[in-house]
Amino acid sequence: MSLKRTHTCGELRKVETGNEVVLNGWVDKRRDLGGVIFIDLRDRYGVTQVVFSPQDNSEAHGLADQLRPEFAIGIKGVVRERSRETVNPNLGTGEIEVRVMELTIYSRSETPPFEIRDDLKANEDIRLKYRYLDLRRPAMQRNMLLRSKLYQVVRSYYTRNQFAEVETPVLMRSTPEGARDYLVPSRVNPGRFFALPQSPQTYKQILMIAGMDRYFQIVKCFRDEDLRADRQPEFTQIDVEMSFVNEEDIYEMTEGLLKEILSETIGVKVETPFPRMTYSEAITNYGIDKPDLRFGLRFVDFSAIVGGSEFRVFSKTVDDGGAVVGFVVPGMGSLGRGVMDRLTNRAKEETGAGGLIRADRRIEIQSALGYRFPASRVRSRTGTLFCHAPPLYLAKTGRPSPC
Repeated sequence: MSLKRTHTCGELRKVETGNEVVLNGWVDKRRDLGGVIFIDLRDRYGVTQVVFSPQDNSEAHGLADQLRPEFAIGIKGVVRERSRETVNPNLGTGEIEVRVMELTIYSRSETPPFEIRDDLKANEDIRLKYRYLDLRRPAMQRNMLLRSKLYQVVRSYYTRNQFAEVETPVLMRSTPEGARDYLVPSRVNPGRFFALPQSPQTYKQILMIAGMDRYFQIVKCFRDEDLRADRQPEFTQIDVEMSFVNEEDIYEMTEGLLKEILSETIGVKVETPFPRMTYSEAITNYGIDKPDLRFGLRFVDFSAIVGGSEFRVFSKTVDDGGAVVGFVVPGMGSLGRGVMDRLTNRAKEETGAGGLIRADRRIEIQSALGYRFPASRVRSRTGTLFCHAPPLYLAKTGRPSPC
């Protein structure tokens, strides 16, 4: 017979001292100190220390001797204030403990293959095999609760702005999109297949035509493609569509959503409107259309320095309409030759660059080919570009990217 929970394991405080309570949860830790057994009882809300003593209830104490990690149990007992020297300041419930009068074991557990804790060293394959155990870890549960909170914020925001949440079908006809479809054979129509949607694009277009001018949905999407850093076969997206609007309306609505999500989920305040840049500015300054501005490594155009120089690799590139661009890494100008060779090889492999040039401590531009550009020429063309701490300047040659 189960015990009906009155409180969670993260809820009890000193004001409940003397009250009879019922807790349910999993055995996190067990300590036997001279006949008195201490159990840290855990659920997704927190941890509470419960105490089994033969003086409180000999039957419950005898049964507690069987308890091991990850047993699921229920206890009934009385809240007691801990002595000053046994208070645990790291727990919200650290000022109290529960003296147990009744114990029920709901299920027993074999020895877990890994400990249920955040600083886990277990192999990922083991974690996935025992996913139900991995999901008991506080970090994993915080992740799921954060996602749950995000969904609540999204729904609240769009509902407040007159959007209707509409659920669309999962089985549909295959439509041309950016990836391959997952196909589902139809039992009742041999030789015919449904497709899983890569996005609800078709359905939301129908909704707009039908007069549902503001629609949103938190929806599963499926794409049969190879794994990449930002792609996987199944993912969830916030799908939104609006009618009778312009670009500014879309910017304003989306920025408002992101602002509210960050504020309500992780307590980060951001100002709107967000800074904007054109595609051309992004490619010119960062070489990518989705730059991470936290790094701040903007491209510097070195064409003015190397144009007309005796080193034809660079001067010919500039003469042919190309550019010599790179970025400054403050404080890294003292890197050794070996590190620079590895950086050069990586640049060649990943970007197709013909090589890298760099500035040494004497403020002379050097390349992997050993050619130097005099400091006087560099200074005359760059003005205040160079800083006092020895920086590292990396550059490559090539044609400007089309915008």
